[in-house]
Amino acid sequence: MIDTTQTLQFRLANQDDASRIQQLVQSSFRTHDSRPEWTGLLELASSFSISVDEISANIGKPDNVFLMALTSLGADGDLVASIQVTKRGADIGRLSRLAVNDRYQRGGVGRQVLLYAEDYCQRTWGIRKFSLNTLSTRPALIAWYMRRGYQKTGETSPFPIESFAATQLPADLCFIEFEKSLG
Repeated sequence: MIDTTQTLQFRLANQDDASRIQQLVQSSFRTHDSRPEWTGLLELASSFSISVDEISANIGKPDNVFLMALTSLGADGDLVASIQVTKRGADIGRLSRLAVNDRYQRGGVGRQVLLYAEDYCQRTWGIRKFSLNTLSTRPALIAWYMRRGYQKTGETSPFPIESFAATQLPADLCFIEFEKSLG
């Protein structure tokens, strides 16, 4: 773990950042974390992949951005974390693909990035309600989002099991949906 008391610098990703974000998202989703029930299914995590093209396509969509957290805004700044935010309708923002570099985990970076993303959506789009989801097999992460003010909606969305045909997955694997409204 690296000292995260330093101030993170945030900026919007551009097409030149797609490869860096792809590497960060893929490595952070694949990482093994020793905290009980944090990463969920190790076999699924180790087989997770995302393409640079998918990241690049999302960077180019309207009402959709990747926010990058860096140690500095100069060329030598480490990419510490990223998050994708999407405006969905007039009043709701969707947060996804929150990824923190392994070297910066367990120091409050995820919390900082989540707060920055919420603030960005409020300032830029007037968003007051947020949604996100996480795998049902990650109870520690579910609890982490709940401590950040997100509540389960009672809804789930299907996990694309067909994309992981070679992986043994629980039959009831799904995404749990969350929402948070700002006062």
